[in-house]
Amino acid sequence: MKPRQKRLLFVALAIVGVGTAATLALTALNSNISYFFSPTQVLANEAPQDRVFRLGGLVTEGSIARQDDGLTVHFDVTDNAETVTVAYTGILPDLFSEGQGVVTKGRLGPDGVFYADEVLAKHDESYMPPEVESTLQTAQAEGASDTAETAGVSN
Repeated sequence: MKPRQKRLLFVALAIVGVGTAATLALTALNSNISYFFSPTQVLANEAPQDRVFRLGGLVTEGSIARQDDGLTVHFDVTDNAETVTVAYTGILPDLFSEGQGVVTKGRLGPDGVFYADEVLAKHDESYMPPEVESTLQTAQAEGASDTAETAGVSN
């Protein structure tokens, strides 16, 4: 084999190796991605039914219900337009409370309940996760336009 053919073979093998490594890395990353959805998007069937995703919003006042086992909690998450019930088994963060921002990670069950594997609460009184804040602003803007339409005011 001539030196030129050896170089071409080496370059071809290097390209195949880099391509294989990139494919494996992208496949691993894709399986670990969890997208963020608001309650409105979940109820509009925009969220995946068979994959893990994040659900965020505000914990609805008066919706926290603990079961007898002491670890399972049911609560509602709202974006001020729609509400989704969340079930979580585990220890909730100390800052978790009604009326506060929350991001949960889990799957939507066939019964319409979001089964969370992880619950994250805001870390101080002025912080709101960016996804939750933009979702709430969008929901409030849509609610304001709906109210204006029902009152006979056009935009």
